[in-house]
Amino acid sequence: MSKLEDFLEPLSKGVWEVSVDKSEVTEPLGEDWEMSAINVPTPGTICSYRKGQYHVHETKDQWKVHLDRYDPKKHPILHLVDDAPLLLMIGDTFVTLFSTLKMKEKKDIEETLKDQKQSWHFQVIAGIFMILLGMYIFGDPIATFSGVFNIGLPLIIAGFGILVTADGIWNLIKRKPENVENGINQVKRGEIPWGVVITAIGIWAMDLDLMTWMRILTVILMVWMFASAISLLIRVGKGRKAVPEGFVSRLIIGVISLAFVICTVYIPYSLVYFMILTLSAIVFVIGLVLLVNGLRLRHFMK
Repeated sequence: MSKLEDFLEPLSKGVWEVSVDKSEVTEPLGEDWEMSAINVPTPGTICSYRKGQYHVHETKDQWKVHLDRYDPKKHPILHLVDDAPLLLMIGDTFVTLFSTLKMKEKKDIEETLKDQKQSWHFQVIAGIFMILLGMYIFGDPIATFSGVFNIGLPLIIAGFGILVTADGIWNLIKRKPENVENGINQVKRGEIPWGVVITAIGIWAMDLDLMTWMRILTVILMVWMFASAISLLIRVGKGRKAVPEGFVSRLIIGVISLAFVICTVYIPYSLVYFMILTLSAIVFVIGLVLLVNGLRLRHFMK
């Protein structure tokens, strides 16, 4: 019997990533492996899991495991700065999207058609919509930014606050007198007040003007990119052994991140414009992927 952990020793010796065939792992992942909801996009990934600093991407035939420098549970900020720089996430997103445009193996196509998991009608329509949306965002980035931060984000915050409040009220209603003494079904401490506060923040956020939101986002992005640049360049300065995930790639990311920060100092809000234009490109490429795959599926269905 072999566990995935039995194959991970090379990671402690400077190897960046270990690929293990699923056929070699005879036991399922243990309960200490937790599903990872947010990950840097990786081509071919079905699902991702974490166990401390271990981060595994499950593909069709393999487990691909690498060792993060920081455990996101214990050091979320440092993990975001060093293990997931903004430019790395953007770059890997495009790589993953374009990788889906490659022709699938015949076996995969036959399985797709057999299981009817995809509808070419939906993919083509959704693809055209996403392409047009990407073009709209590119053509009017200010209106997009205003819609997201003056309407979308406040509504999400307020909606979340309402859900928290409603959950607290529901727990209060369903409490049984005989269970109160035993501490069963009691309302979580501060759940209703916190829900009200979150809702109030969402409503208050609707009154913030566009320039205030741009300042807030600019500061957040500048701090993130500057911290990532310094962290990466310090590691690069220690030599290739300190950067097992890729010396040249991390050097480029660090230099470009620092350049963006310096550019933003001289051209305020340029980083925000860059992010909006990047969003438009991502939406456009997603639409292109859906459209191409939909037309390809239609071709094979004939």
